[in-house]
Amino acid sequence: MISDTDPRHTSRKLALSSIFSWSFSELDIDKSVETSAEVLEEEGISYDDELTKFIVNGVKEHADEIDKIIEECAPDWPIDKIAKIDLVILRIAIFEVLFGKKTPVKVAIDEAVEIAKEYGNDTSHKFINGVLGTVVEKHLPKENDTVKEEQ
Repeated sequence: MISDTDPRHTSRKLALSSIFSWSFSELDIDKSVETSAEVLEEEGISYDDELTKFIVNGVKEHADEIDKIIEECAPDWPIDKIAKIDLVILRIAIFEVLFGKKTPVKVAIDEAVEIAKEYGNDTSHKFINGVLGTVVEKHLPKENDTVKEEQ
């Protein structure tokens, strides 16, 4: 179980809040991060500012590519039919796994599932886990394939 006091977990939740807000408004995403961060600071909650900005900017930069991956890996769920909170959670996790490459795959998936349990509906975490499993299967090289290529 991930601790609510873990600054990296808090950073992902801050990124979620900022990207979610940005997806509904014309607000500048950096301003959204800044506003949410001020609330955390007032409450004395620590977070990793660098990680938050890395995720937010990465999701923004790779949004179209990430959405194509979601469409491929969840073909029964068009983007406009996925709950907005689940969509943002998927975007963050896919960015971290495929583009950011700073977070171990298992950690990124665990974080996404935990955040889905907290903010999504009763089945969000299962949906998120399933889609991310498909993403990993289709988009990350398998260890056996890598070993064979090296030989």
